[in-house]
Amino acid sequence: MDILIKDLMRTNAKSRGFLLTLFLLMLGTTTKAQVGHVLQGVGGVNMSMGGAATAQPLDINGALLWNPASLSKFDGQILSFNAGLFFSDPSISSTVPTQNGPFSGTTGDDRGVSVLPALAYVWGKDESKHTFGISAFGVSGFGVTFPESQDNPITMPQSSGGFGHIESDYALLQLSFAYSYQLTDKISLGIQPNFNYATLEIGPNPLAAPSQTLGYPNSDKATAFGIGAQIGLFYDSGSGLKIGASYKSKQIFNDFSFNNTYLDGSEAPGVDFNMDYPAIYSVGLGYSMGDFDYALDYRFIDYENTDGFKKSGWQLAESGDFSGFPTGAVQGFGWQSISVVSTGLQYKGIQNLPLRIGYTYSENPIRDEFVFMSSPATAVIKNAFQFGFSYKLNPRFSLDVAYHHGTSSGSTSGPLLNPTPDSAGGPWNADTNPTGAIPGSEVAYDMTTDLVVVGFSYILGR
Repeated sequence: MDILIKDLMRTNAKSRGFLLTLFLLMLGTTTKAQVGHVLQGVGGVNMSMGGAATAQPLDINGALLWNPASLSKFDGQILSFNAGLFFSDPSISSTVPTQNGPFSGTTGDDRGVSVLPALAYVWGKDESKHTFGISAFGVSGFGVTFPESQDNPITMPQSSGGFGHIESDYALLQLSFAYSYQLTDKISLGIQPNFNYATLEIGPNPLAAPSQTLGYPNSDKATAFGIGAQIGLFYDSGSGLKIGASYKSKQIFNDFSFNNTYLDGSEAPGVDFNMDYPAIYSVGLGYSMGDFDYALDYRFIDYENTDGFKKSGWQLAESGDFSGFPTGAVQGFGWQSISVVSTGLQYKGIQNLPLRIGYTYSENPIRDEFVFMSSPATAVIKNAFQFGFSYKLNPRFSLDVAYHHGTSSGSTSGPLLNPTPDSAGGPWNADTNPTGAIPGSEVAYDMTTDLVVVGFSYILGR
């Protein structure tokens, strides 16, 4: 225990003060970071490797995000700061049957550029088996801004049967403290408690039951706090082969408490909603030989056992004249668990200029029957391509750059849903049509993303 305390206190006061200042700045900017719901990578180095880092710790950001045990590969005090400019181009289209034939339209996103920051700091001594780390990453987010339009059924005004202006903004900042212990010269263990801060704003708010005369309300920006942890195992053969595995637990949050307002400005009933962050299982393989470093990661993201994502369909009234019938509020996204594969290659043959390429494949978490309910969260990127480089100005300072392009590789589509019971002229029936799918209708969305990351890493001392 004395060794742990001494290693921790060796961090100089100036470094701690600078770190605290950057953390406070990030609290004000992370709410703009959206790269799908789960971030595939963080920082210029890790992002350019496609996010693969579970068994190939090329920088402290990837190690802190995906496997704290691999921090044992770093010595001295290392500070890293990255900032990314994120551009997305989602669009939503819909079709409804009418007496004059199908009525279809498409609406593009009006959202601007988002900022994606990442801050990390690691310290340890050459002779010590203990390595420590602290990080603040925007690890999750989604957001869309689809303007109201008379040319698209789903974005028509609520008075005309659509949703009108659709906007969402979700972001999650994760503050983590990591510790790695080197069991042998080849095997390390790591543990990392996580503290999370999330914000969510939705308009119209589908979590609230609509008024028969005023429609769905808009929500304010609600906040929630969560806790969780990550554990990891890292093996370095010493001859090039590396193996890693980690488990990031479900991040448990308190409820978002929304204050809602109808479109005419009047107050609407508030609503609470719980949305946790899913557990993530990662295994990785790394191999280094000469001027090449290769990384391959597999991840399983467990949405199906996560509050906010596992429930689906409409909420049903529990009492009153309409007991057993839909209220018009949704229960959750109804997402399925997914697999993600990330791979990357680094080439170090050019002095002071390592080059990297990466690729990420992700399954689609959105089920066809619940595409409509994920309209405010079109976070579907199937294929992502990355490249980047670092420029080492001197033995201590490195400039890191990455570019990412992602695509949904086609549309995610399903039927439009209506909770009106068939007894009242709608499509919903508890036995034959429990989602309220409208025959002959469709809602679909696709998306591309682009991200430019610039950062630096600096070795403060050994």
